[in-house]
Amino acid sequence: MASFSLQSTPADATGWLDLACRAEAAGFDALLAADHAGSCGDPFVALAAAASVTTTIGLGSYVLNLGVREPMLLATAVATLDVVSGGRARLGVGAGHTPAEWRAVGRERPDVAGRVRRCVAVTEVVRALLDGKEVTVDSPELTVRAARLDSPRPVQERVPLTVGTSNSTLLRWAGAHADVVGLAGFGRTLDDGHRHEARWRADQIEAQLACVVEGAAGRARPPALEALVQTVTVTDDAEAVAAQRAAAVGLTGPELLATPFVLIGTEAEIVAAVAEHGRRWGVTRFVVRADALDPLTPVLRRLAA
Repeated sequence: MASFSLQSTPADATGWLDLACRAEAAGFDALLAADHAGSCGDPFVALAAAASVTTTIGLGSYVLNLGVREPMLLATAVATLDVVSGGRARLGVGAGHTPAEWRAVGRERPDVAGRVRRCVAVTEVVRALLDGKEVTVDSPELTVRAARLDSPRPVQERVPLTVGTSNSTLLRWAGAHADVVGLAGFGRTLDDGHRHEARWRADQIEAQLACVVEGAAGRARPPALEALVQTVTVTDDAEAVAAQRAAAVGLTGPELLATPFVLIGTEAEIVAAVAEHGRRWGVTRFVVRADALDPLTPVLRRLAA
């Protein structure tokens, strides 16, 4: 069955807590907080606040820039969120891409390979700390000495791990180790440090999925596949809306509608598209922005029926 998560960040207390309650009532699987230090709220503070007004919805980061986070502090934050939420924490991680986030902490952004190595190293240490192990690492990417998370201990036996990426090496690693692989559809970071080229062509999606499959070889249960949806529009004229947006990503309207990165159409057409994305790509999980909450609420009811 398909599931949907809602990604946002707080602008004020009332709005954020209301969003958490509404997302839970609508049937969203998780509320996810973005992580861009200096331009949005701290995800763990925001999610802990959301935990106080909800009871069932998952609460997670989407996704953390591991280039600027230290594993001991991160593992403590994740475990604390799991405790105060009664076992609802999710951990979403990525390699990061915005140069300003490195400069703000006195570092320079590494090249792609360096960011991927750092992401893997930090994720492995956080996973080990959450599992109750003592960890020592001394590598060019990370130094940790006799780190151990004695308290707080997470409520869940395993906090679910999502790795969000389009990088081939990280997709293979995620295929082998993650619970969920988040397909961002991003290509090269553009000069502004925030926007990206799109990798939405069918052959590009297939290449990304092949990396996940390669990494997951031998796993009894491969990771779930999740798409970060950039556009949600409920409309009676999907072709017209798609045609307006397709050229910007180098696709035709029908090609755009076939990707899991947009959901455009009537409620019934979006339900059918979700099913087709599961059949064609294996994508059964979707992350949408906060402005999709109201348009998707009736869609979620149809999917649950």
